[in-house]
Amino acid sequence: MPSFDVKKFHSLGKKIVGAGLNFRSVVKERNLSEPSEPVVFLKPTSSYLLEGLPIQIPVGFEVHHEVELGVIIRQKCKNIQPNEANNYIGGYCLALDLTAKNLMDISKSKGLPWTFGKGFDTACPISSAIPPDCLPNPEDVRLWLSVNDVIKQDCRTSDMIFSISDLLAFITKYMTLEPYDLILTGSPAGTGPIKKGDVIQSGLEDILHIKFNVN
Repeated sequence: MPSFDVKKFHSLGKKIVGAGLNFRSVVKERNLSEPSEPVVFLKPTSSYLLEGLPIQIPVGFEVHHEVELGVIIRQKCKNIQPNEANNYIGGYCLALDLTAKNLMDISKSKGLPWTFGKGFDTACPISSAIPPDCLPNPEDVRLWLSVNDVIKQDCRTSDMIFSISDLLAFITKYMTLEPYDLILTGSPAGTGPIKKGDVIQSGLEDILHIKFNVN
């Protein structure tokens, strides 16, 4: 079996699994009830964007920023229990779950899939990966995002409704997670629009920082 290299997640992973409405702050901001179980969606790996490359907004898309903690899977897992989750985590990254809000609004109103609203090219800008020992307490770290040097999102992962362990257990009831898959754990309040010419920066404590220009 080849050795695991967490830095290769964006080139070797097969899927990106996202969790929607997973921060208490965003549920409160939108005047919604807390979900009784995780809200899960998929993004294609073709949406990955490495730092140094620009975010491309497709014509007619109203794109919103969402900063998230990404969890990288180390080994194949299915039907795991929450107390087993750490055994399957190979590392972490900082990610943006860019969302075409106008497409999402249409999809939600008609009960349609979220595919194009979540999965367009460059919809998942990411940082480099770090091993688990660089983030010993991922359940309580600061996430922040700024647009043109103005802070828009600023929260701690302790505000998550479903913990990382709970998310992994729930997801693996329905689908097998494989090495290098990425789990996006949700975004806090303050999501909002971005446009051509904007500069997006975000951070995870003082451990990870990313910067992207919008084209």
